Amino acid sequence: MSPASPVAGLLRARLSVTVCVLGALFLQALTAEARTGSFDPLESTIDSVRAALLANSTTCRNVVSSFLARIDEFNPTINALVSYNPDALAAADALDKRLAAGNVTGKLFCVPILLKDNFDAVGTNTTGSSAALAGNRPTVDTPSVKAFKDEGAIILGKTNMHEMALEGLSVSSLGGQTINPYDQTRTPGGSSGGTGAAIATSFAVFGTGTDAVNSLRSPASANNLVSVRPSRGLVSRAGVLPISFTQDSIGPIARNIPDLAVALTVMASVGPDEADNATLFVPPEARNIDYTQGLSDGSLEGLRIGLLNGFFNHTPSYETTPVIEALQETIEFLKSQGVEIINVTESIYDTSALAKLDVQRWEGKEAVNTYLSTPSLTGDRPTTFDEVYSGGKFLVIPAQYNFIKNLQNSSVLDPEYAISLQGIESLKASVNATFVSNQLDAVIYPEQKNLVVKLGSPSQAGRNGILAALTGVPVVTVPVGFSTPSQDAPIGVPIGMEILGLPFTESKLLNIASHFTRLRPLRKAPAFADQSVSVGLYGSMPLMRPNSSNIPPAYPMGVLS
Repeated sequence: MSPASPVAGLLRARLSVTVCVLGALFLQALTAEARTGSFDPLESTIDSVRAALLANSTTCRNVVSSFLARIDEFNPTINALVSYNPDALAAADALDKRLAAGNVTGKLFCVPILLKDNFDAVGTNTTGSSAALAGNRPTVDTPSVKAFKDEGAIILGKTNMHEMALEGLSVSSLGGQTINPYDQTRTPGGSSGGTGAAIATSFAVFGTGTDAVNSLRSPASANNLVSVRPSRGLVSRAGVLPISFTQDSIGPIARNIPDLAVALTVMASVGPDEADNATLFVPPEARNIDYTQGLSDGSLEGLRIGLLNGFFNHTPSYETTPVIEALQETIEFLKSQGVEIINVTESIYDTSALAKLDVQRWEGKEAVNTYLSTPSLTGDRPTTFDEVYSGGKFLVIPAQYNFIKNLQNSSVLDPEYAISLQGIESLKASVNATFVSNQLDAVIYPEQKNLVVKLGSPSQAGRNGILAALTGVPVVTVPVGFSTPSQDAPIGVPIGMEILGLPFTESKLLNIASHFTRLRPLRKAPAFADQSVSVGLYGSMPLMRPNSSNIPPAYPMGVLS
C-alpha cells in the first residue's frame, strides 16, 4: 500500500485522533493527580484555602481530608473535639462539583470550621458537652450556622466545652478535659476551650464560641489566638444553648484578624431575629457592615487608649509576673507607634466588685428550660435544667456547687435581680462617661491577671471579662506575648489582651487589632503540632467517641449534696 493511498490516509487520521485522545486523557490524569495533592492546613487562612482551590492544586475533599488528618494525629493529645459532622465529606464533594463548574461563590467556599458544642447544627447533636444531653438533636440550624453554610463553609464537628458553659476549665462529662496545646499541664481557658485548643492546633480555619462572662476571650488569650465578642444584639443567639439572656454573646475565634473579620461579617449578616429580642434594638447604621473593609486604613498614631489599672494583679509571682511584663512591653510598643496611653484609675473598674452584678444565677435556669423546650429539638433528652443536673451525669466543680444551687433556686422574680439590672445600667453609663471624659478610642487590659490555670484547679481565676459581659460592649482579644519557655511550655504560655470599645464600634476595634497584630506579629503554632501531617483520602467520616474518662479526679460526676 502506497503512502498516498486513501486507506493509508484514513489510518493516519485515526492514529492522529487516537494520539490526541490519549494525550487528552493523559493530561486529564495529570490534572486529576495534581488536584489530589494534599493541602497543608497548618496555620492556613480563608485566603490560602481559596487560592489552592482556584489554582487547581487540590480539591475540597482533599482540603477537608487534610484537616481530618491533623485531628486524627493531634486530637488524642489535647482532646479538643467531642464529635465529627458525618456530612462533612458529602458537603465537600458537593462543593467540588461547583468548583468543576467554575462556581466558587461564597465568602467561605470550602473553608473548614468547628462549632462549640452548644450551637445547633443539623446532623450533629447539641450537648453542651454534658453527658445528660448526649441525645439532644436539633432539626434547625442556629442562624449563624446557616449563614456559614450558605457562604460555603464546611462544618467539621463540635468542640469540647466546659459543662454547659458554667466555668472556664473546659472539662465536661461528655468530652473530658481539654488540654492546652502550649502547656499540657494547663487548661485551655474556657468555656470555649475546645475551640481555642483546636484552632491553635490548626484543626480548622476558625471556630465559634460563646461568652457569658469570659468564654470567647479566655480561650483566645490562652491559645495565642484572636477573638471578638460582638456588641449585644449584633449577632443572633437563637439556637444556642444559653445561660444568660443579658450576658450571653456568640462570636468567632481565629488565628488572624482578617479571618476573624470575615467570620463576624457572616455571623452578623443574619440581621434582626425575632427569636432573639436583643437583635431588634440594633441601630440600622450598625447593620450590613463588611468588617473586612478598612482593616488596614490609617495607623495607630494619634489613638487615645485607656489602660484599666484595676484589672491587673501587680503582686509579682510565677503566675502574674509574665502577664505584667507582657502588658508593659505592649504599652511601650503602642507608645512607640504614636498611641497616647491614659491611665484609668476609677474605682468602678474592679472585677471582684463587678462580679456581684453577674445575673447568670437568676436567668440561667429559665434560659436553659426555654431552650430545651424548643420544638425543633428531638432525641432522648431531659427537658429542664433540674433534670439535667439531677440525673447523675452532670460533672460537678466543687467550687461551683453553691453557684449551681443558687441557679436552681433563683429566678428573675427575685428582688435582687432587679437591683443587679439597675447596677448594670449604671455601669454602662459609667463606661460611656469614661470614654467621653478621656476622649478614648478604646481601653485595654490583660484578659487574665495570671497565666491560664493548671489542670485540676478549682476555677479559672483572674479573668477580666466581666466588664464587657455586663455592659454588652464589643471586645477584640489579641496576643501580647508568652511566659518564659519551660519544660512544660516549650515556647511559653500565651498571654492575651482585650481591646474594648463603645457599642457597635467593632470596625474600629478590628482596625486597631489589625494594625497591632501586623506590626507586632506574635502568633506561633504550638510546638508539639508545628509540623505537617501525611494525608490519606477519607472514604467516610472517622468515628469519634466521647472521652469522658479523661476527667481529673478533683471533678466528681453526679450531684453533690
